[in-house]
Amino acid sequence: MERFERLPDAKSAGGAATNTGPKALIEKPPPRPSLSDDYLVRECLKGNEQAWSELIDKYKNLIFSISVKYGFCSEDADEIFQEVCLALLTELPKLRKPQALGAWLIQATSHRCFHWKRKQRRNATTEPNEALSSVPASDTQEAILCEAEREQMLRDTLSELPPRCLELVGMLFFQEPPIPYEEVAKNLTVAKGSIGFIRMRCLKRLRQLLVKKGFQ
Repeated sequence: MERFERLPDAKSAGGAATNTGPKALIEKPPPRPSLSDDYLVRECLKGNEQAWSELIDKYKNLIFSISVKYGFCSEDADEIFQEVCLALLTELPKLRKPQALGAWLIQATSHRCFHWKRKQRRNATTEPNEALSSVPASDTQEAILCEAEREQMLRDTLSELPPRCLELVGMLFFQEPPIPYEEVAKNLTVAKGSIGFIRMRCLKRLRQLLVKKGFQ
């Protein structure tokens, strides 16, 4: 695999996600259709830097969200992001199933977060009990992984919506403050009175896609 000139830093990757929950699942601008992991991995292995950027852009929120769930500050989350990107660049040629990339990233990021917590505990100047509490218990780690998987499934499914639905969902649910119906209608070049119907149809389509994937 050809080496890329540089790894993406936190700023070029969109910055660390400092919040969790629905509005943190997707950063501005609103979501857009994404290329398949299989295609992106193949292109990355050819040395295609644009494909590498697309791949990182697709999964940056996943990586950052796990660091945030572990309680890291934005600076530490940036460092963990860099480490995960470097590990991905190294391991990409060994990846047998590109469709399992999301699961691999969840595990890789979680492992690095755990090791960072242990390193912080060793270097801590606080009381031992307080330092020990900084390392999540095994059941907490499992909950973090499950939540990360659910959030990534939602991100991936959103990217499968038709373009107009994708744009509408982005404007109504992933902007702060939410965009008024008048502006949404103008951007979509439709009547304001039709936004409610389109919204209902798009959310129905999203639910159908999620059900097919076993989202619970």
